[in-house]
Amino acid sequence: MLEQLRYSIQASPFDFLLDQENWMTLGRLVYTVVVVLVCLRIIYDTRSTSKTLAYLLIAIFVPFLGIIIYFSFGINYKKRRLYTKKLIEDEVFMSELEQRVTAYSEQSLQSSSPEVKANKELIKLLLRDSFSPLTAGNKVKVLLNGEEKFPEVLEALKLAKHHIHLEYYIIDNDRIGNQIKDVLIQKAKEGVQVRLIYDDYGSRSIRRKYVAELAEAGVEAHPFHRVHFWLLANRLNYRNHRKIIIIDAKTAFVGGLNIADRYINNLKKKQALYWRDTHLRIDGPGIYYLQYLFFCDWNFCSGQFLHPEEHYFIAEPVKDAHCRVQIAASGPDSPTSTILFSLLQSIYLAQEEVLITTPYFIPGESILNALCVAAMGGVSVKLLVPGIADSALVNAAAWSYYDDLLLAGVEIYLYQKGFMHAKTMVIDGNMSMVGTANMDNRSFELNFEVNAVVYDKEISQQLHNAFYLDLNDAKKIDPEEWRNRSRVKQLFEKLARLLSPLL
Repeated sequence: MLEQLRYSIQASPFDFLLDQENWMTLGRLVYTVVVVLVCLRIIYDTRSTSKTLAYLLIAIFVPFLGIIIYFSFGINYKKRRLYTKKLIEDEVFMSELEQRVTAYSEQSLQSSSPEVKANKELIKLLLRDSFSPLTAGNKVKVLLNGEEKFPEVLEALKLAKHHIHLEYYIIDNDRIGNQIKDVLIQKAKEGVQVRLIYDDYGSRSIRRKYVAELAEAGVEAHPFHRVHFWLLANRLNYRNHRKIIIIDAKTAFVGGLNIADRYINNLKKKQALYWRDTHLRIDGPGIYYLQYLFFCDWNFCSGQFLHPEEHYFIAEPVKDAHCRVQIAASGPDSPTSTILFSLLQSIYLAQEEVLITTPYFIPGESILNALCVAAMGGVSVKLLVPGIADSALVNAAAWSYYDDLLLAGVEIYLYQKGFMHAKTMVIDGNMSMVGTANMDNRSFELNFEVNAVVYDKEISQQLHNAFYLDLNDAKKIDPEEWRNRSRVKQLFEKLARLLSPLL
């Protein structure tokens, strides 16, 4: 091709310009060079081998569109930090703060609590990786579904005296969305400082009138990572998937539920999809790291510098409360995949039982191997995933991992009552996680996520009971039947798995 082009130009430059075939040859040459350069960029810039291969396949075999997909969704924002988590520019003060957090957590680690003893490695991992303190004296309440969460949230918001901080992926302009808006407006008029971070894509229905009404009443509201190209804005983007509420530095809410009517089952019509989800209310010093995360995100998206003053971190241990809480959070700004590491450590610490609920299960090799090792080592591993899915491609990619899990002895259940959206894990009845992170690459690497880690037998038992109650509405996969499913389905699943690092 290159030799033919050189000959055409040497023969007659004028004729070359008029020859359409020569222009096509030149175009092919330029495109080949571009593809080679893009492939080199992918190899250099992408750390995950499976992700690298997936992007290479798309760039090479999907002309033009593959390159657009990579530059839209594949740039490694871990190297190009969206913002820094460093709230305080004074290195000395920051060093002192880290020392205090370490000392506080090391003191908590001396506890004779069996939950702490059983999970010391996990506690130390979160402390050393992200300076997330182990906090004691927390009161934690499990909230199942929107019908339990939203009455609790509305009541807590109405009692606010100093500040309300909210950070959500989805807020809809509907009944519950407006109920919360009305409370925020009322509290702002009473002199409470109200700040709201909403994801610009997930909460697109509130971007105009809803936010304008809040601003008029004195509520500060800012979008996170504003979306400019809507056709490219989907779940592949670097979105803020966190759901956090902090009230007066004493009470916090975190979990899987966004703010929308569709998450409240007693508001729905009979034919509407049942929504199964889990949230937590935390009272006590467990809110500290959630407040810290909000400060980081606020300073990024608002352009302000909100100082971590003492009145934002005043929560005292709750009397007669014994829950120990730690927060695991990560995103494109994180130097390490904190949430992935915390999940892996939890699975490897399991001695008796691992209960996992997740709506999107595309675990990658590390989680897959950890679950298989646990099951083959005699640990009872149960996985509850949606039987009713919202994406055929994502579902097929998830199914491609089931063969290995079933062979290792993992029990897999498909939830049938509605859509299973809860993101929970219970280990040995003494540690549990509830949060926003799905078990997929998006949550581990590309979205901003947060999980609450609770070291407490009572809370773990409540989540254990909820898990087994959900199994009554689930269908257990029979390994023999699964192996005998059609070859066409298996082929589609294997093809989908090739794209799993990108889903």
